[in-house]
Amino acid sequence: MESHVQLSGKDILEKDFKTAMRGYNQEEVDEFLDVIIKDYGALQKQIEDLQQENARLKQSSSQRRTRTAVQPNHQVNYDILKRMSNLEKEVFGKKYADT
Repeated sequence: MESHVQLSGKDILEKDFKTAMRGYNQEEVDEFLDVIIKDYGALQKQIEDLQQENARLKQSSSQRRTRTAVQPNHQVNYDILKRMSNLEKEVFGKKYADT
């Protein structure tokens, strides 16, 4: 879902407008275009940063899924064993825990 960008900051900077009688104030137009160029550059940078972050997060997520599928969750196993031990103590009493 990538959109096609028609203009670059350089295109905007180098754009020449024809002058006409009762036309726009060229200095005012140039100042406005300078602001547009800065904003455009900032947006391009933000898009690139977000694309890189997105790629990094996808890779990290993929690695995490692979790691989770390969390695058992030892904390869960420990918790289960501890619960079983406590249950055995309750069912069989103190005598079983001492052996």
